[in-house]
Amino acid sequence: MLSTLLSGNFTMQQIFANIFAVLMVVFLILPFHEWAHAITAYCLGDKSIKATGRLTINPLSHIDPIGALMLLLIGFGWAKPVPINPNYFKHPKLGMAITAFMGPFANLVAAFVGMLIYNFIKLNFPDVLFNSTEFASMQPSFVWYFFSYYVSINISLAVFNLIPIPPLDGSKVLFLFLPNRAVEFMYRYQRVFYMVLFVLLWVGALNGVLGFFTGWVGNGISWLAELPFKPFMH
Repeated sequence: MLSTLLSGNFTMQQIFANIFAVLMVVFLILPFHEWAHAITAYCLGDKSIKATGRLTINPLSHIDPIGALMLLLIGFGWAKPVPINPNYFKHPKLGMAITAFMGPFANLVAAFVGMLIYNFIKLNFPDVLFNSTEFASMQPSFVWYFFSYYVSINISLAVFNLIPIPPLDGSKVLFLFLPNRAVEFMYRYQRVFYMVLFVLLWVGALNGVLGFFTGWVGNGISWLAELPFKPFMH
């Protein structure tokens, strides 16, 4: 993502807003994503999570340096995966599906909260979002760019993680509907699936599909985040 900004016609304000948004996601939201996995697994019966030290939002317990760097450079990154033992769940496949889904859901919650804050600022302090409040000469400010990047990064991470290919979270949701033999096959060759996924991402084969779902989810979150402010908007 940063490489795209640096190679195009972007201002320093946009570049720094992007960096700040990525750092916010790395140090706050990725730990929140992994904590959501951990606390869900713990509540569903996997008490072994407590010994791993992952029942915390402390970024030092979750950050993967390479994953953080990849998020800064290409817009997709990761944290250290939480070790979950589905054998502790009463219904292993269902428990694993719920636990996996809660990570991307945490990103959607983070995006929604970001949009709520943005709408509050827009309603009460519009001059913070725009360098000029005159409609004809409105120019987005650093704050506007920050919220734009922050929300879009979170939505993109949620959509990306819900791709039903191992080891992404979406694969665990898919496994709920597959027979055990198919699940075993996908686990056995998950590295191959993951390599294929990265090749598809590299050549842009998934851009259309990811763009569609990212836009669809983004529109839904924007609509929901505007509802509390509708009575005050003119």
